[in-house]
Amino acid sequence: MWRVKSLDAILATAEKKSLQRSLGPFQLTMLGIGAIIGTGIFVLTAEAAQKAGPGMIAAFIIAGFVCAVAALCYAEMSSMVPVSGSAYTYSYAVMGEMLAWMVGWALILEYAVAAGAVSVGWSGYVVGLIENAFHIDIPNALVLGPMDGGIVNLPAAMIALVVTALLVVGTKESATVNAFLVAIKVAALSLFCVLALPVMKMENFEPFAPLGMAGISAAAASIFFAYVGFDAVSTAAEETKNPQRNMPIGLIGSLGICTIFYILVAMGVIGTVGAQPVMDAAGAGLRPGSAELTAACKLVGDTHVVCSKEALAWTLREIGWPQIGNLLGLAAGLALPSVILMMMFGQTRI
Repeated sequence: MWRVKSLDAILATAEKKSLQRSLGPFQLTMLGIGAIIGTGIFVLTAEAAQKAGPGMIAAFIIAGFVCAVAALCYAEMSSMVPVSGSAYTYSYAVMGEMLAWMVGWALILEYAVAAGAVSVGWSGYVVGLIENAFHIDIPNALVLGPMDGGIVNLPAAMIALVVTALLVVGTKESATVNAFLVAIKVAALSLFCVLALPVMKMENFEPFAPLGMAGISAAAASIFFAYVGFDAVSTAAEETKNPQRNMPIGLIGSLGICTIFYILVAMGVIGTVGAQPVMDAAGAGLRPGSAELTAACKLVGDTHVVCSKEALAWTLREIGWPQIGNLLGLAAGLALPSVILMMMFGQTRI
């Protein structure tokens, strides 16, 4: 139960496998960005604004720093033990078989649930696009699962099968497709920054922390989920060329790039339309998703970013770029398969 596996045995087992070392620092960085930038930055911005106001910039920095500390651990371990398995393998070598078994199954379930959830989210984007653009009404039986009153979520199942087939073809091919999808997301966020940052108004940053440090801390806890996925890069250690050099570059590079993008996006939202939270009569912030906040948003109308479900697209519409805002939402949905790809990639390497 507490038996550990020596590093020599782990490395010897890895040498017997057929995985080819074909990934360089660029591919690893793209894999990391593909795993990290999902729907989080597109939907969590409004929630973070409600909790922290303009202070959500500090929340992004705090969450990024916490993830960076964990990423440094993954970078060191994956450099020392350049094999697949990630935290499962590291636990087996240090803490024993029982804890490694628990960690391994936790990772498998994490990646499986994440891949399924993102597949369902992608299905919603695509179904909405088809219905709005082509006026085709798809029966609920084919777009909802049994628990939601349907038979099967066909688009979700299809994208999961397509990504699985891509992974079967090969790691190099998967990395190429992932890089293309990442380029779409990066281009969308870059376009947002280009349009929003030049028209910022510094007065929108005051007061910076209307709900104090408690609000910033609460926002950082929510924003943390916008960074989830960077650990999946470590599962590719066995397929990485010169892992001692390239794994740290891929892990820290992807996390650093995403953090910079997140901060710039937050500045763009705050500086253009403001990000002050909706408060009750006592001056306390209303809880995101609560009935009280929903009722308050109905009263103030479509005038607060915290009341929007798609903060970035809403911001662009407010500053006079409605079509670009719609394209931003479209790009976010169409590029989601990169997250599915990384979750499935990581799961098969545990």
